[in-house]
Amino acid sequence: MAELKYKRILLKLSGESLGGKSGFGIDVDEAESVASRIKEVREMGVDVAVVIGAGNLWRGKQGLERGMDRSTADYMGMLATVMNATALMDALERQGVYTRVMSAIEMRAIAEPYIRRRAVRHLEKGRVVIFGAGTGNPFFSTDTAAALRATEIDAQVVIKATKVDGVYDSDPKKNPNAKKFDTLSYIEVLNRRLEVMDSTAITLCMENNMPILVLNLWDSKALLGALRGEAVGTLVTA
Repeated sequence: MAELKYKRILLKLSGESLGGKSGFGIDVDEAESVASRIKEVREMGVDVAVVIGAGNLWRGKQGLERGMDRSTADYMGMLATVMNATALMDALERQGVYTRVMSAIEMRAIAEPYIRRRAVRHLEKGRVVIFGAGTGNPFFSTDTAAALRATEIDAQVVIKATKVDGVYDSDPKKNPNAKKFDTLSYIEVLNRRLEVMDSTAITLCMENNMPILVLNLWDSKALLGALRGEAVGTLVTA
């Protein structure tokens, strides 16, 4: 087997990755497809942690437009991430992958409370760890949760899974001449306002020298190629 470039990763998934063609709700087939990708990585001997969003179940922006309290909207989003995490856990375990869901908000009947040392121990034992409920605090996105958890567990990279093969200077679906970046610095991402992750997450990665790799999870060769050190997607570093 080829030498691996990364041996511990934090995979950031959008909630829409479980939503099927509509992007809404939880599609069992999509959950199984994502689980199979993660299983392939785990079978390479890579430690895998996951943070998943909630956009397929709840969009706080819609509540805010109706006057909802921001904290309430954010807590609802955190609960939705635990639903997604549980669905992904089920899909993984049906494929024979030992998995643990850890929640930043205590709900012991459903998930383990997040404890950093316990999370690291699960990874060392070969389990996939899915972090739910974001950071446990309103006003912080799941992008920020991904950056935070990656730093805490000593991951070597945050892999932002999208349905596009990297970061472009404009929307490639609307602009056929859009330019794809192979590499970017954190400062370039912030200055250009590129939608890689939100600015808080980018800054946290920059301060802790945590690389971010943006790739197309639905390209069957992209993730495995990236782990082997192939030039895939867009790499954001110092």
